[in-house]
Amino acid sequence: MKPKFQSKQSVIINAPLDKVWDFNQDLSKIAEYHPRVNKVELISDKQFREVGVSYQCHLSDGKNTCIEKDIEIVPKEKIVTVFVSDTMGLTKLLPDYVVESTLKKVDDDKIKVEISHYYSSSKLKVWLLNFIIKRKVARETTDTLNAMKKSIENEL
Repeated sequence: MKPKFQSKQSVIINAPLDKVWDFNQDLSKIAEYHPRVNKVELISDKQFREVGVSYQCHLSDGKNTCIEKDIEIVPKEKIVTVFVSDTMGLTKLLPDYVVESTLKKVDDDKIKVEISHYYSSSKLKVWLLNFIIKRKVARETTDTLNAMKKSIENEL
């Protein structure tokens, strides 16, 4: 069961579904479009997503990392990722943080990519910080989606 829905951001990418899906399957591309990530370490020794694959993102601040793991994949439709650990304290604050990425075909050359965030906000500390967390997550996710759009459309 998923924790509470918190927010959703989306972008329309002008590319075929296969292109958008394949781009997102390649874990080595994360640093290309995620503004806060400068390197991805393939700790499961797999470059492409599959259920159970974990990878470590080295953040652009040069000192922090997080480990993410894909727990559900529906080909060309959905990827569900959890945060296993991090050096910033996010997983202590939000131990049930889940990110769900979905792809929806608008037409043959337009794909809507949505990223939804789920986590419990029952702890008083999280409830108080949620006003800041939600805005920051939304802004960073929008930046990530826009960079992904640019990367994919530039490859065409």
